[in-house]
Parts: sequence; C-alpha cells; structure tokens
Amino acid sequence: MTSFNFADYLQRIHLSEPIAADVTGLEALQRAHRLAIPFENLDVMLGRPIAIDSGAVFAKLVTARRGGYCFEHNRLFLDALAAAGFTARPQLARVWLGAETTPPLTHAISIVTLDGGEWIADAGFGGSYTPPMPLIDGAEATAPDGASFRLTREGEQGWMLSRAGDPATTDGRGGGDGFQPQYSFVPGTAYDADLAMGNLWAATAPGSRFRTTSVVSIVLPRGFASLTDRAYRRRAGSDDAQTEITDPRVYRLRLSMMFGIDLSVDEVAQLGLFAG
Repeated sequence: MTSFNFADYLQRIHLSEPIAADVTGLEALQRAHRLAIPFENLDVMLGRPIAIDSGAVFAKLVTARRGGYCFEHNRLFLDALAAAGFTARPQLARVWLGAETTPPLTHAISIVTLDGGEWIADAGFGGSYTPPMPLIDGAEATAPDGASFRLTREGEQGWMLSRAGDPATTDGRGGGDGFQPQYSFVPGTAYDADLAMGNLWAATAPGSRFRTTSVVSIVLPRGFASLTDRAYRRRAGSDDAQTEITDPRVYRLRLSMMFGIDLSVDEVAQLGLFAG
C-alpha cells in the first residue's frame, strides 16, 4: 500500500508554493484540497468497502485520483497537516442538514492547534465549503463564495457550526433564511476505533444517506457543483445551472469533466440511476 507522500499530495491539489504552519497556510492548504479533490460516495453505492487508513486513502484520493467522503478526506488532510508541520487531531461531529432527530457521529473534521488556540478545519464536508475557523464562541468567517459561518456553544451539543448564504453554493440541503445548522461536535479524543465505527455506519447502515443516494460535489473557484443521483447543480459566480441528467452517457461525461471522476460504462450502470 502506498504511504503518504507530501510532494505527490501537493501535486494532486495543484499547490506548488511552500506552506507555512500558520493560519494563512491552513486556509491555503484546505482551499486547494477542496478545489482539487471531489467529495463522493460512489464506491459505497457500488458495494465496495471504504478503508480509512492512511495508505488506502492516499492510494484512492491521490494515486487513483478519485474522491471520497469525510472520513477519507480528513484522514488524508490530517496526514498533509502533519507533513506541513501543523499539530492536529481528528474530531467526530453530527451533521444536522435535513435531520429531524439527533444524528449519529458520522462526520469527521480536524482540530488544529495554532499559537496556543484551536481551529476547526474541514476538507471533507460535502454540503458546502466551510472555511477554517477559530474555536471561539461567536467566531464568524466568510467563505470565498460569500456565505457566512458562525461557531456557537450549544449546550449538550457542544459547538454548532451554522451557515447563512446562497443555497446555490450548497448541495441543496440546509436552505432557509438566516443561519442554518450544519454540524455540531463535543471536543474530545476521537480514537481510531471511534472513526472506524462512524465510517462503518456511514458506509453500511440502512439509515445512512450514503447507502441510498449517489452523492458527488466539488468546490469551484467562485462557487460549487454537485451531482445528487441525477440532479446536477452548478453555481460559478453569477452563472447558475440546474438540470436532471437522463442519459447515462451524459452522467459519465459530467462525472469526468466537472468532478474528475472516471467510471466505466458498467460502473455507471451499477449505480442504478438509469432504467435499462
């Protein structure tokens, strides 16, 4: 299994400048990661197991140039942070987008220590682009797409990250006026076994969204693009496009051209999105 190689990772995310282990470096590294590597669960829908050890994640997301979901992205990102000289650890969270009851701990983010304080960083949130933020009650940040984010303490939920912005720069979930909850977390140690359990639930539980819906998204320089089953959405600056893909050939082409994911004709057929 291929081990983590920082030079190859930087090439994958099209970043050639040196990264300093500071806030500016953190923001640049996460932004480049999200612009280059798509969020996707297609291997889950194809019945393949999802491995989240460093070697497997590097082989898939870097060497094979595929995407993945949060447990894969943030494992790779943690390895990149360590290679760049950051001190960081994994953190489990609950995603509230579309939730009617308390959701499970099936999202992974990173907690980065900078100048004695802590920051949240997230290279694997498929719903929108979430910028790095200091872990301070009331902290706010603005994403490059214009959306505002806020961190607040929320009692038993610990910390809540909320977003206010154009729903066109999301995957279609969590719309509404004002700040909408994205995910919450209670700071604490996330052991490998905890991450493995969250990944197992996300990949195999009947109630998991990733078992029932083909999800692909990527951050654009001035927007966001997503492909949820056959529903395609793209916002790039003021240019907005929404359509339903009805031809598997168009779906396969869109996966390749917009998201950089190359599936075979048989693999697209196995997703079960098109009759015949």
